[in-house]
Amino acid sequence: MAFLADFLAEIVLFFAIFVFGCLFGWLFTTKIRQGKLANIQTEAEKITRTAHDEAKAFKKTALLEAREEWRKEREPLERSQEEAKRDLRSLETKLHEREQQLDRKVDVLESKERGQLKYEEELNEREQRIKTDEVSIELKIQEQNQGLEKLAAMSQADARKMIIAQQEDRAHQLAARKVREIKDQALANGNREAREIMVRSIGRFVSEVAVETTVSVVNLPSDDMKGRIIGRDGRNIRSFEMITGVEVIVDDTPGVVTLSAFDLMRREIAKNTLAKLIQDGRIHPGRIEEVYEKACADIEDLIREYGSKAAFDLGIHDFSEELLKLLGQLHFRTNYGQNLLAHSEEVGALAGMMAEELSLDVAMSRRAGLLHDIGKALPSEIGSDAMQTSINFLRKCGESPELIKTIKEQAQNMPTRSAIAILIDAANEISDHRPRARTERAEDYIRRLKVVEELALSFPGVINAYVLQTGREIRVLVDSEKVGDSYLDQLADELTEKIDNEAVQPGQLKISVVREIRAVHYAR
Repeated sequence: MAFLADFLAEIVLFFAIFVFGCLFGWLFTTKIRQGKLANIQTEAEKITRTAHDEAKAFKKTALLEAREEWRKEREPLERSQEEAKRDLRSLETKLHEREQQLDRKVDVLESKERGQLKYEEELNEREQRIKTDEVSIELKIQEQNQGLEKLAAMSQADARKMIIAQQEDRAHQLAARKVREIKDQALANGNREAREIMVRSIGRFVSEVAVETTVSVVNLPSDDMKGRIIGRDGRNIRSFEMITGVEVIVDDTPGVVTLSAFDLMRREIAKNTLAKLIQDGRIHPGRIEEVYEKACADIEDLIREYGSKAAFDLGIHDFSEELLKLLGQLHFRTNYGQNLLAHSEEVGALAGMMAEELSLDVAMSRRAGLLHDIGKALPSEIGSDAMQTSINFLRKCGESPELIKTIKEQAQNMPTRSAIAILIDAANEISDHRPRARTERAEDYIRRLKVVEELALSFPGVINAYVLQTGREIRVLVDSEKVGDSYLDQLADELTEKIDNEAVQPGQLKISVVREIRAVHYAR
């Protein structure tokens, strides 16, 4: 019994150990499975994060590539659009110049028409006088015939001699009366003609011409600055051109870059902006826009400085601030390529010099000469009277009525204008129409002078013709054996009319016809 009890106890103990081992094995296996599952989940999360990061990087790369492709496609379109804008601006400039040419031609035609009407009126008056003289002569002839009838005893030859002698006396009396009228008219117009002749003689004054171009040059401290101006992938230069509206030309020329634009003020603002950026050293799109806004604010002071300097150079110190600013606006305007402020300052200086020679008011001449083109800086509306707008502005600025009247007489070319208005007109012609004042090619200038010489050589009896005084005078030499003294005035008149009708001659052209008589003998 004791043995059986021990055996059963061992069996129970073995069974208990077995059950405990199975339970421990199941718990250990479960723990291992849970650890592997946790590792698998961790690895899965890691793979998911890696895939998510790769997807983000791929998306960013694709976005950058798309932006780069968009930029490459946009650049040709922007360049073509900018070229089209430049072509359009050039066309607008040409149309504006053509319109100004047509306006001047219309003014010339109207002036010639007024002269033609005046000439026709004079011809009608002369015709009436001739008819009156013919009636008077007919009455005289009738009286003479009646007297001859009473003198029946006189022979026919004696009567003819008597009539011829009386007609000769009548002709001498008419000629003497005509000579006396011409002398009286010459004395009446002597002072005015003398002053105009003196003005034309002083018109040989020559100075440098201020011609504006469409480019400005900016100096660089070193060639490394060109790369900073261009920026990475051209970012800076594209931003600068877009903000300022001015083309930047960076070439192989050492130490400089070029700014190109037809608008002078826009180019001046861009030049100041680039100079400040170079001095500051920080060049990026945000800084470019900031400096550009500051340069736009500073341009008002620069305009006032230009006007003040022009007035100071001519010794004028009492201009109003508004007038000085408007005068400075002329620096950014051109007429046939010539800077309007430099042209106005030159007209004022020339008019003052000529007024001093003629003992006229020098200060008034300089002032009126400087302000004669001030209306071109005023904004004008379509259909408005530009001259009246200029007069109203000058009156508002406190200018004297005498100066306003002088400028109006010069602009409208009045026949009864004052001596100072004539001086300003002459100075304006000198500055405006001398060679190189207008942007004219040398070949065209030479061709125009040759046309004038060929017109003179086409007349019979002309030996040679030379254009002198840089295109302001033509000297015509005639054959003394073929042309008499009485034909000289007629030849000059015919040549004047032919040049006016067939040649393009800016300004006034003096025509001198010379007839020279030589006596040549030989001694043994």
